[in-house]
Amino acid sequence: MLIRGISWNKFRCSSLLLNSSYLVFASHYSTEQLVVNTTKKNSSISDECHILNQLCNIFPISLRSPSDVDSSCNQLDIRAAVDFSVRSPSDVDSPCNQLDNMAADDFSVCNPSDVDSSCNQFDIRAADDFLPPEDKLRGVFLQKFSSKIAIHRALSGVGVELNDEVFCKVVNMGDLSGEAMLVFFNWAIEQPNLSKDVGAFHIVLKALGRRKSFVHMMKMVKDMGNRGVNVNSETLFIVMDSYLRAHCVSKATTIFGELEKYGLECNKETLSVALSCLSQRSHVGTACLLFHRMREKVQCDSSMYNIIIGGWSKLGKVTEVEKFLKLMVDDGVEPNCVTHSYVIEGFGRAGRFDDAIRIFNYLEEKGSALSSEVYNAMIFNCIANHDIGGALKFHEGMVHDGFEPNMDSYVRIILYFLKSRRVSDAIELLEVMLGRGLIPSTGALTEILKPLCSYGPPYAALMVYNKARKAGCRVSMTGYKLLLMRLSRFGKCGMLLKIWEEMQESGYGCDMQVYEYLINGLCNTGKLDYAVLVMEECISKGLFPSKIISSKLNNRLMDSNKVDVAYKLFLKLRNARLNENAQRYWRAKGWHF
Repeated sequence: MLIRGISWNKFRCSSLLLNSSYLVFASHYSTEQLVVNTTKKNSSISDECHILNQLCNIFPISLRSPSDVDSSCNQLDIRAAVDFSVRSPSDVDSPCNQLDNMAADDFSVCNPSDVDSSCNQFDIRAADDFLPPEDKLRGVFLQKFSSKIAIHRALSGVGVELNDEVFCKVVNMGDLSGEAMLVFFNWAIEQPNLSKDVGAFHIVLKALGRRKSFVHMMKMVKDMGNRGVNVNSETLFIVMDSYLRAHCVSKATTIFGELEKYGLECNKETLSVALSCLSQRSHVGTACLLFHRMREKVQCDSSMYNIIIGGWSKLGKVTEVEKFLKLMVDDGVEPNCVTHSYVIEGFGRAGRFDDAIRIFNYLEEKGSALSSEVYNAMIFNCIANHDIGGALKFHEGMVHDGFEPNMDSYVRIILYFLKSRRVSDAIELLEVMLGRGLIPSTGALTEILKPLCSYGPPYAALMVYNKARKAGCRVSMTGYKLLLMRLSRFGKCGMLLKIWEEMQESGYGCDMQVYEYLINGLCNTGKLDYAVLVMEECISKGLFPSKIISSKLNNRLMDSNKVDVAYKLFLKLRNARLNENAQRYWRAKGWHF
């Protein structure tokens, strides 16, 4: 009995301290002083009871009945709040005795052996139901487990059906460490709905490379061989590119020299992968050294020479381009159309446009060396020299000679038209491109919409959007935001709501910028009731618009004599911010309820 009395006194004092600390925490995040009235007490008491109910579902604590718990929580919280705020520290013993008697009647602590029976009697809810599946799995690694088996058991106990999509979100998003990612992968690879091919390993390798966890990345590569998964050229590209992104050039070349260790051979395929990886990261000099070192061991073809020449041409190093082109001819390798296009583009980047035209005329006289790549290089040079007439001339010559222009040919000319504010010519060329069956990519359409949404009315941007969407092009989230921004600025409320609906139909969610554009457009057209509804929806999702948008809506409501609506909206926004701050505090402490 003495031991039980001591333990209960500890629980009693800790309960009082918990209640007092909550009052201090609540006063810290509130904008007004703590005033004891029934309205505020009832709201705070209901919040505390909700939290206590969730804690009872998590920990082995059972309640007699929900009605008794609510009444006892109300009495306990009111008495504790009054005693803490009114009485002196010397009078704490008497309320402690009262709390002792009340809590002893209402709560009963279960023994560890009774946990299973209590779980069967009560419907236990998961405290992380509001989290997406990937956050539930990542949340396991916030806890401190003693072994990997315990982590695997906890991951299995989450109750998430793992598939390829959830696996990608867990690995690519968040801030899992390299060790945690390997532990998660070892558990995930045993799940039935996850594909066991080399693609799953590549996803983890890319994620580890982005986080610069090179030790764990190489450990994963070795583990691929132990699991019977063959390392291919794509694996080599991922590993080398990860090192090159971190400016570890020597380590990347060392990996290529140790191919036999990972089950690969030094052949045309692996050498081409290494050269292209180095050239894409602008390490063309290192690629040249590697090429000269391996040219005697591996029979080189025109594609390898083109990789080096293309790398030098992008940097505008004409001297190196000429030197490597001479080496290519001396080795008996015939230059092809791709080689000629790289040479012409290199002269254009170096500012030697006359030499580029001279090379093109030589190829035109030769007859058999022209291609769409060569014409695209000349179009690029003319646009870089601000000669749009020459670009259109080469474009017409390409069509006349029977070469089909690709999407890159059209997009470069369209972007130049838009930068020169020749919108009608750009739209006309876009119609020609769509008429030929060339659908612009998502990134190309976004680049076209950017200049259109930076000047003038939004009619041209809407025309381009409708034509591209009708042709089957997918619009990016950035493209939708550009349209919403322009429409809200001009007060086109009907089109604004239509674009918003189409954005949601495309599978995109709404973030704070989207809601700000909607509220701004509705305020500009005077539709304040709809603006208030959008603001309430934004607040309900935990998103808070900027002070400029909030003040604009508030001022418009005040000018329209809608003081009650403005005040209610202000209270909702303030309470939502208080709850958001409290939730951040809880999550920082690891309380995910």
